[in-house]
Amino acid sequence: MRILGISAFYHDSAAALIQDGQIVAAAQEERFTRRKHDPAFPAGAVRYCLAEGGCTMADIDHVVFYDKPFLKFERLLETYLATVPGGFRSFRAAIPVWVKEKLFQKKGLRRKLGEIAGSKSWDGSLLFSEHHVAHAASAFFASPYRSAAVLTMDGVGEWCTTSLGHGSGERLDLFKEIHFPHSLGLLYSAFTYYTGFKVNSGEYKIMGLAPYGRPRYAQTIFDHLIDLKEDGSFWLDQRYFDYCTGLTMTSPAFHELFGGEPRKPESPLTQREMDLAASIQTVTEEAVLRLAKFARWETGERQLCLAGGVALNCVANGRVLREGIFDDIWIQPAAGDAGGAVGAALAVWHQYLGESRAPNGGDLMNGAYLGPAFSQREIEQRLSAAGAVYRVVPESELISTTVDALTEEKAVGWMQGRMEFGPRALGNRSILGDPRSPRMQKMLNLKVKYRESFRPFAPSVRREDLSDWFDLSTDSPYMLLVADVRDDKRVRPNLDEDALFGIERLNVPRSDVPAVTHVDYSARVQTVHRETNQRYWELLTAFKERTGCPVLVNTSFNVRGEPIVCSPEDAYRCFMGTEIERLVIGNTVLRKEDQPCVLKRDYKEEFELD
Repeated sequence: MRILGISAFYHDSAAALIQDGQIVAAAQEERFTRRKHDPAFPAGAVRYCLAEGGCTMADIDHVVFYDKPFLKFERLLETYLATVPGGFRSFRAAIPVWVKEKLFQKKGLRRKLGEIAGSKSWDGSLLFSEHHVAHAASAFFASPYRSAAVLTMDGVGEWCTTSLGHGSGERLDLFKEIHFPHSLGLLYSAFTYYTGFKVNSGEYKIMGLAPYGRPRYAQTIFDHLIDLKEDGSFWLDQRYFDYCTGLTMTSPAFHELFGGEPRKPESPLTQREMDLAASIQTVTEEAVLRLAKFARWETGERQLCLAGGVALNCVANGRVLREGIFDDIWIQPAAGDAGGAVGAALAVWHQYLGESRAPNGGDLMNGAYLGPAFSQREIEQRLSAAGAVYRVVPESELISTTVDALTEEKAVGWMQGRMEFGPRALGNRSILGDPRSPRMQKMLNLKVKYRESFRPFAPSVRREDLSDWFDLSTDSPYMLLVADVRDDKRVRPNLDEDALFGIERLNVPRSDVPAVTHVDYSARVQTVHRETNQRYWELLTAFKERTGCPVLVNTSFNVRGEPIVCSPEDAYRCFMGTEIERLVIGNTVLRKEDQPCVLKRDYKEEFELD
């Protein structure tokens, strides 16, 4: 039995293939089109899933879409009717698109699937899942738990923005919901917009900026924007927002409350933006904690599953874990809309078809390594066609050569095996660095990633060494938990930090691994397991043997504004356009100085915060 899940037409389109209850393949469309957050029908991702599964559209038993367009249209119409005459400009822009395309999404999907099948229209079984059901299913059915509380939080699906449910075996029931326009995701996005970042992609920048500030606006948010109850339910005062019917996220009342117009994108960051980021992060964490406590009380379960875009807030996830509300939590690694493709397909398998589920202690995501892989022969052919100069080396030399480069403080592009599904690079499409280097964080941001220099980097650490370096004792394979660096690994600054601003604070070493230690001594940890990624684990082992440190800087293999690389050609282009000094693809090693020409890309020093 083969089920194809699809998410599309909002952001982060994706496809996933489930075969007899197992996830065979999953990928985001952006990796194939090279258009970040591509919302289009995921034709490239679908073709990849079919190829990986060794099948065609004729072999697919069911296709399932991750939300219900008519319910979404109902929400749109009711919202406009409730706010007449406001929002006419937004209404005028949105309705023609719906009338022309989105209301006839079923027909459009059949046509797109038909193009892949080589016909005018695909006439197989086409199903539709509710958006938050897809999120919840992606969390629970892919988790290692037999039963668990299930919490989903995002911007908005059809009507739902937050849901609480209970999963047991193949049953999944959602019994509490919060509806649009009251949304934690949209509240966070309002501050993303107000501080000058892009909605639906810049939220993680707010999370990274928060430790530089103080939450001095948190009480203002509680007093005016959100009425948060003890059980985690909440209500947003719409006078301060414009997302219901307007063309922006915030209203003039919001701007007056926080003392000015939104920051212009790319303009210098000030302490005000840092304090706003700290404030909304504090409010979000409190809301998530209360929701988690209520989920524990309501279900009686000792495990929690999380999905939805808000579940990518790894700082809030770490708070939930440290509070001890649940014994364990599991977060869908593709917690945003992309993961809806997996969830919708799993929901069909277990709920629509009634197939049983028997967790065996591990999750179904296979380390999230669900994307394309390339054979050594393919790698060499593609690199040769691109004009690359490379050496093919045996395994032992590959690892030692890479460790040599890392200990020389070189940035290393590392592409191995199957591409990761979700927003995090987990050791197969990564840029790696030496975490002991005080200059590595700034260099990677400005000369490799071409992004804001305040952005933190994540540490990859061998699972068996985790507790020696971080205040964390549970697995974090998907880089979705933040924990503190252990006290005995910290370095106490001698400077008066109150006299420092922005990036000046980050330039003060705080631990034995300064490149992955944020200004509040925290780190977004990835635990690496030999069973799921042997080559990356062996690299960490060799680095530890050489240096005594089982940790590496791990950031996604891309530059600002571009998706993570998928193919050897993508990796080579990124390598040539940045100051990455070594590129390792399969058993192939490339040195920058050997290449026929070096294309350097300008990077902007205004990303500095001084």
